[in-house]
Parts: sequence; C-alpha cells; structure tokens
Amino acid sequence: MWETGRTTRLATEMRRYNLAVLGINETHWTLTGQQNLDLGEMLLYSGYEEKKPPHTQGVALMFKKAWNSLIVREYRGSGISKASLKTKREEITINVIQCYTPTNDSDEDNEDHVYERMQSIIAKCSMKDLTILIRDLNAKVGIDNTGYKNIMR
Repeated sequence: MWETGRTTRLATEMRRYNLAVLGINETHWTLTGQQNLDLGEMLLYSGYEEKKPPHTQGVALMFKKAWNSLIVREYRGSGISKASLKTKREEITINVIQCYTPTNDSDEDNEDHVYERMQSIIAKCSMKDLTILIRDLNAKVGIDNTGYKNIMR
C-alpha cells in the first residue's frame, strides 16, 4: 500500500470480485484515519501512533460505497482494526475485525499481547452480533518442515 496507486488498484479488484469488505494487512501506513476514494469506497486504516513511526505493519478495511453510512469505526493500534455496521432493516450489528498476527518466530511476549488485545475486542462484541474476524495467519511457504512434521505433511 506504500506505492502510489496501490489503493486504487485494490478498490478496482474489490469491485471486480464484487466484495463488500476487504481486509488489508501490512499497509505500512502510519497513524489512523479514513479515506474516501474517488469511486466511493471507504478505507479505514490503522498504523503506529508514535512520533517518527516505522513504516511497518498496519492494517486497513475497505468497504464498498453502499456501506459507508452504516459504519462506526474503532481504531485499535497498528495490528488490529475494528469497524461495526448497523443494518437499518433488522437492527443487526456486523462487527468486522482486521488483525495482523506476528509470525511464530517473533517475540513470545509480543505474540501474547496481540492475542490478548484481539480477545478483549472480540469479548466486547455482543453474542447477538455477527462478528467476522479477518486475519493474516502468517503461514510459512516452502518445503522445510523441520519441527513441524506432525503439522505439515
């Protein structure tokens, strides 16, 4: 998402596949905010909030134009973002949570912190709501299954 035109390209692909919502990881954007794109999509993004933040991690949610007026946004830091939509007809709340989780070889304390934050956000969602969790599983690609023989076959 750091390159010029990447957001427009993602919006084009979103329309091509007729998606209502798109979760985006590793935006490499800083701060938090909202952008309304030229063709009506809304982009909600969340990155590091500190002074001189690194351009790493960051998550975003992109919504089709029809959903824009229904969205209530919550910023949750560089790795987690949540948006809620309340439907007009049946008063159903849809919670969409976008989460970037660290790889298994990262610091265990950092991993625990991310999962604790994610769990606290999910716990605040009502059981009546429809909650959708979108996350990057950070799978490792390749044939080296050292230490994972019981998992990878």
